[in-house]
Amino acid sequence: MEPRILAASPLFAGVDPEDIGKMLTCLSIHQRTYEREAYICTAEEPPRELGVVLRGSVNLIKEDYWGNRAIITKIGVGGIFGEACSCIDVPSMPVSVVAAERSEILFLNYRKVTTTCPNACPFHAALIQNMLSLIARKNLMLTNKISHLVKRTTREKLLSYFSEQAAQSGGSSFTIPYNRQELADYLSVDRSAMSTELGKLRKEGLLEFHKNRFTLL
Repeated sequence: MEPRILAASPLFAGVDPEDIGKMLTCLSIHQRTYEREAYICTAEEPPRELGVVLRGSVNLIKEDYWGNRAIITKIGVGGIFGEACSCIDVPSMPVSVVAAERSEILFLNYRKVTTTCPNACPFHAALIQNMLSLIARKNLMLTNKISHLVKRTTREKLLSYFSEQAAQSGGSSFTIPYNRQELADYLSVDRSAMSTELGKLRKEGLLEFHKNRFTLL
């Protein structure tokens, strides 16, 4: 177990690392390691647990009948997934979770996260409050993503996303968490068409980039 990593997770915000171990005994935890592109959980499965990324990163994805993939978001170390299912009784997961790289995941019983433990653990109230905050943040993230997806062209979607990233970084240069295919999947555009637009933006003097590092000019 990695108390230091868990202490950095927003789920455990405000909880002393020394106290995290005491909390985990109440939450029926277990760990698993997944290789890149391995499915951690799939859509249509009944939700059972909340996951915390200890190492690596994961993508939340939505796939259609033909296997076309759209990335909802990427979650890095300390991030969590499955929190929405802890608040409503749904018969199946709305998305799949796939390892973006070799990743280690800590699983917690989500029902025990959202209900006070029999031991009246004094840290549990903070955990529940953090859960509410995380769900609110995820809602804002999805609202921001919709603002990109409603743009009509690949160029407009790219500029909308890059503008948001620049604002979040507080400057014109920023690093995005996606490779080219992942960015195309995130914006729901064709990768080839996206690469063409990136080249045009660079040629027009609006953008410079190297791998996943970008600068708006």
